[in-house]
Amino acid sequence: MEIPVFTVDAFSNLPFRGNPAAICPLMHELTDDLYKKIAAEMNLSETAFITSINPSDNFTTGSRFRLRWFTPTTEVNLCGHATLASAAVLFKHKENVNPKLVFETRSGDLAVTQRGEGYVMDFPLNPPTKQDANEFKDILKAAVGNNPIQDVYLCPITKKLLVRLSDSCERSVLTSLKVDAAALQRSETSGRVKGLIVTMRGSPDCQSGYDFYSRYFAPWMGIAEDPVTGSAHTVLGGYWSKELGKKKMLAYQCSSRGGELELEVRDDGRINIAGQAVTVLQGTITL
Repeated sequence: MEIPVFTVDAFSNLPFRGNPAAICPLMHELTDDLYKKIAAEMNLSETAFITSINPSDNFTTGSRFRLRWFTPTTEVNLCGHATLASAAVLFKHKENVNPKLVFETRSGDLAVTQRGEGYVMDFPLNPPTKQDANEFKDILKAAVGNNPIQDVYLCPITKKLLVRLSDSCERSVLTSLKVDAAALQRSETSGRVKGLIVTMRGSPDCQSGYDFYSRYFAPWMGIAEDPVTGSAHTVLGGYWSKELGKKKMLAYQCSSRGGELELEVRDDGRINIAGQAVTVLQGTITL
């Protein structure tokens, strides 16, 4: 069996930045066990598998596909960067003729359209709710140490905990955080939290114009730190839109690779997440 594979750096227009995802367009479904083994072999934060829904369609003419995402250890319910990368493979490499692609996923239908040099994803908005920081003392200590915290919010749907650093903190506080993934995982075993977002207010008046910054850690899902995370921005978008009184925002995830996301919170309870993508590898998995 030969399976095509593409490695795509999402949320970047430059190679070796953004978040890499392995994308496998498949003519038919494989077993879950094989999906897991391929994802573990690729060893990226996400490997995505695209399959046609209508047998008469191909990757050039079809407009609806099934999409599943796997970390090296488990299947996930929502992944932004691998969805962006999947659309890029279909539009760029399969020369898909449709203006919009729809992926059927664990999180419902997700539409992606081309816009200029990039792509716009239509995602669910997952606004978090305010929490008592005392209930999360251990995980906060493991994540940010003694740095001052302004807000703690939790999104129960995605199980993502959002921790906002105080506005008195410089951006360097966020970028220099040394988070021990094993200690972070040990600090929270209740199952309430499966991902940790650390965020801070941006500097929209500066040249870059970013409204907010973030980093994302998910050792509970086999990801020590994710470079750029679309699904985290379904939570961040809801939080920062209210805090800043803005519908349109520019975000930067300041991992070592870094990536930029354009966000638009919509009135229908959805969020548009836009970004670019660049392919760095094409190959074949031979089994």
